[in-house]
Amino acid sequence: MAANILDLIGNTALVEIQCAQPKRGAVLAKAEFLNPGGSIKDRAALQIIKQAKERGEITDGCSVVEMTSGNMGAGLAVVCGVMGHPFIATMSSGNSPERATMLRGLGAQVVKVAQVNGSPGQVTGQDIAAAVDEAKHIAQTQGAFYVDQFNRVEGFDAHYSGIGAEIVADVPNIMGFAACVGTGATLCGAAMRLKEHNPDVVCVAVEPAGAEVLAGRPLVKPKHRIQGIGYGVIPPHWHAEMIDRYDAVTDEEALEMTARLGSQEGLYVGVSSGANVVAATRLAEELGGAVVTVLCDSGLKYSECDLAQ
Repeated sequence: MAANILDLIGNTALVEIQCAQPKRGAVLAKAEFLNPGGSIKDRAALQIIKQAKERGEITDGCSVVEMTSGNMGAGLAVVCGVMGHPFIATMSSGNSPERATMLRGLGAQVVKVAQVNGSPGQVTGQDIAAAVDEAKHIAQTQGAFYVDQFNRVEGFDAHYSGIGAEIVADVPNIMGFAACVGTGATLCGAAMRLKEHNPDVVCVAVEPAGAEVLAGRPLVKPKHRIQGIGYGVIPPHWHAEMIDRYDAVTDEEALEMTARLGSQEGLYVGVSSGANVVAATRLAEELGGAVVTVLCDSGLKYSECDLAQ
């Protein structure tokens, strides 16, 4: 029996994706949407708050504030609620209303921030920067703990010891790993652990087509539709030495795969999950072996227009 909901974070199941079966090899996906907050971000949220409390950065009853596009906010709302800390989420108004509804349902205070140059369903790097500025302002004026997920090494550690270690245990013959990049913590943290296990594991960074800055290409499509990734900047804790190659996935490819995962596999997930499966399928066909990816989050926090092809 779990002592509380936080004990259910991590150790997610692996599922073989049948609808995208490559001509050779296999695509296995970590079902991260089964975490209590509905996404992979629960792992980083728990690690950051636990370590901040251990260091005395968060005292009893102290408020916590963070910018979120939805997933990290949900994870933090779950963790902070159980640990007794009021949580404030700043969010671009371009994110779906369903995300704010979920956060409020988990007890968070949601502060919507006007978009700078994006549009509903298409959140740009400048939109994210505006929401970050608002989070910093709240932290300074209200004495709240500012999470700052992009600059916290704890997120990297959570995936090194979490997803990376879990994959090694479950798929010792893994040949490849593909994951999209927001903070970069999932891909880089897991990749480090996987390459310790086998240096020949091919690790692929998945980017939205037109926003391939990690691959060294210019940002030509900041308003892509794969929410939560591809903000047109290189994350602070990016470890390029861990990455073997890059794969650009179009909006159309990601949305089509997301629809197939729902209708054919019973996996109602977000668009970044669809992008991951597209890239993992291409990699599995090339390598002819087991490739692992992640189903980042549930589709329940997306609006109908977010998922429309």
